[in-house]
Amino acid sequence: MKELAIPLDSRDEAMLISGNRDQFLKEIRQALDMQVLGRGDQILLKGSDEQIEKAVRILNKMREELRRQSSLTLEEVRTIIEVINTGVPVISASVQPDRPAESTGRFLRPRTDGQAMYVKAMRENDLTICVGPAGTGKTWLAVAMAVSYLRQGLIKKIVLVRPAVEAGERLGFLPGDIAAKVNPYLRPLFDALNDMMDPEQVKRYLENDIIEIAPLAYMRGRTLNQAVIIMDEAQNTTTAQMKMFLTRMGYGSKIIVTGDITQVDLPLHTRSGLTDVLTRLRNIENIAVVHLGEADIVRNPLVQKILNAYEPEKGRKSHH
Repeated sequence: MKELAIPLDSRDEAMLISGNRDQFLKEIRQALDMQVLGRGDQILLKGSDEQIEKAVRILNKMREELRRQSSLTLEEVRTIIEVINTGVPVISASVQPDRPAESTGRFLRPRTDGQAMYVKAMRENDLTICVGPAGTGKTWLAVAMAVSYLRQGLIKKIVLVRPAVEAGERLGFLPGDIAAKVNPYLRPLFDALNDMMDPEQVKRYLENDIIEIAPLAYMRGRTLNQAVIIMDEAQNTTTAQMKMFLTRMGYGSKIIVTGDITQVDLPLHTRSGLTDVLTRLRNIENIAVVHLGEADIVRNPLVQKILNAYEPEKGRKSHH
């Protein structure tokens, strides 16, 4: 039996982490079958190495969420506990092992707690909005989930969409000679698909309209049933475009929206549809918002160092 004291930043943080009448700590205690006690501005843990390791991960994830929002709900705490305690079931998809999630044969397993929460959110909600920096696997996991649903026969179509900020809206698009026409804006989605399926199969699906890769403008006036519809780079939509896109959802469909609010390429003073939607749809049932952070970056470790080197720039920019 080991003991560990986790120091918190303040008594206030300790109260938020503990929950009303220590409700959150009780949830951790019951789930892990160990001792979890709040003492002033510390949390005391008693248990086996494995129990303590899980409890630390749960508490770290709770603290991370608290930094983003001012409080936690019981539902959010239970999700964090479930994800870390049980691990999220894998997504069935044929993948290559050097990609942003571990692959074991034909299965894909999230590699971080944040990614695991994202996969769980996509499974359980009709609309999932995932915000996070480059390299967190936002788009890649969304495409993997869509391919898995298609293989299981749960949907009939995958639609991959990106807002083209510059000239992309006018480019001729797929099929045709697919490879020659792949719009550079749509290339990342194409690459993700080719990671999960044999390129010949991707080509067949594109020709048969089972998979569609299109610029955002092409979505207007359509309703998509039994589909997974993924919007990538959603920070570059306007509020009107975002509304138009979200209302394309038909019966038996899921929408996944991914983006990075620090990388907006819209004209100055244009509000990003992604920033807007995060506040507008915050408390609606069946809509999940997942924030991935630096801890979820699963590219070459050097990417993290490069991003950190650019960090001060961000602060300077925002003052202009």
